[in-house]
Amino acid sequence: MTLAFDTLARELSVPYYEDALPAHDRFHAKRVRDLAIRLADECEEDVARDVLSAAAWLHDIGRPRERTGEIENHGQWAATEATELLAAESVPADKIEAIEHCLRSHSIRATSPEPETLEAKLLFDADKLDAIGARGLVRLACIVGERSGRVGGPYAVIDDPSRLGMEPADGPDISLLREWAKERLEALYTEPGRRLGASRWEFVTEFFTRFNAESGVDGER
Repeated sequence: MTLAFDTLARELSVPYYEDALPAHDRFHAKRVRDLAIRLADECEEDVARDVLSAAAWLHDIGRPRERTGEIENHGQWAATEATELLAAESVPADKIEAIEHCLRSHSIRATSPEPETLEAKLLFDADKLDAIGARGLVRLACIVGERSGRVGGPYAVIDDPSRLGMEPADGPDISLLREWAKERLEALYTEPGRRLGASRWEFVTEFFTRFNAESGVDGER
């Protein structure tokens, strides 16, 4: 059932990611799905892996529409859309309800409801972990680029001008990536998620140490 459900959810989700930008595309959905199952395998409690896997594939299907302004909240939209898609495939109502909650609560935005089930917490954690670590920093940089395109100008500069004796930039500097990663690290719900997050945060710290050194801030020769 888990494998068949996973395949169904993946096939249903793929068309929605055709216009997605790199930070929220089908590859992100696949990474989140794999991370979520990895975290589930480390849980002592029973996890509905079919629900978790399906929710991971479907969690960002509304991102392309949110980016273009067609919808305001991709999580809420995905929950409604997924309910219709899964009902049409005769998925049991209890499974659909569980997936719907995962989708509504996966976002870190303040308006999103708190994840109440283990599956929803694992999806939230897996999604946030894809913004921490080596791949996470690249993905966050992509999000900065997406936002720059929306506002029609630079969203962040690749440096901290104040530390180089230059005029401050109008927008945030590269430390925004560290702030975003830290925010997601501190929001994690599950013990397996926090363990993996701590490991990935070590790389984030090392990266910025090296980044500053390459700028001459820490005395690179």
